[in-house]
Amino acid sequence: MRMRGTSQWGGHDDAIADAAIVAAAHELKSPLALIRQLGLQLDEAVDGQPDAAVLAAQIVLTSERALRLTTDLTRAERLDETFFAIEPINPIALCEEVAHEFAPLYAARDRQLVVASRRRAQPVLANRDLLRRVLANFADNALEYGESNEPITLMTHYLDHGEQVRIGVRDHGPGVDMRDIRALYHGQPSRLARRPASSGLGLSLAQRFAAAMNGAVGVVRHRDGASFYVQLRGSTQVSWL
Repeated sequence: MRMRGTSQWGGHDDAIADAAIVAAAHELKSPLALIRQLGLQLDEAVDGQPDAAVLAAQIVLTSERALRLTTDLTRAERLDETFFAIEPINPIALCEEVAHEFAPLYAARDRQLVVASRRRAQPVLANRDLLRRVLANFADNALEYGESNEPITLMTHYLDHGEQVRIGVRDHGPGVDMRDIRALYHGQPSRLARRPASSGLGLSLAQRFAAAMNGAVGVVRHRDGASFYVQLRGSTQVSWL
């Protein structure tokens, strides 16, 4: 089962709500940045004490995760004001970058994020920064549910002879309820009923970023988990990115 949607919040009340969320994001940035700095200082101070060093690393990684979300909130608010260049992007290379970026966070939770290998990597038409943010939100969401003995996978699928490309994250955990799929379709930033620790807000932001690239966010339900993906147009050009 899959969901596709490119809806964006609209209307006066939604604009007020968006403004309040972005204002909250700005307020959160300073304390989160301070927490990250304190974690780095603690890590230096406890050199040679394994348990304390692990705790310090978790503080830093958790604050960085929260900072990503607040940055995405402010970025989403400017979608209508900013021109986003759409260009051919190598999806496999970008997936590898995201996997490398998230490696410390996943390791701290005894998880593993891998990239499914492919013999070819046809480019996708996207904005590099927005696509990276979409995949980062997927990776953040999957982190809460991938079982430790099953790696979470960044995957790329080509449809219609490469005219459409799906890039997403496959996890092995609780399934996704149909009500959650409908909520995501309507851009409602609520938590998923069967995945209470997931970031419904992060998934809604991913949907908005996808829409800005003329794409759509979707989900495939599996018996042992779910795949969240973004579907974009493929490119016949060679990408060096």
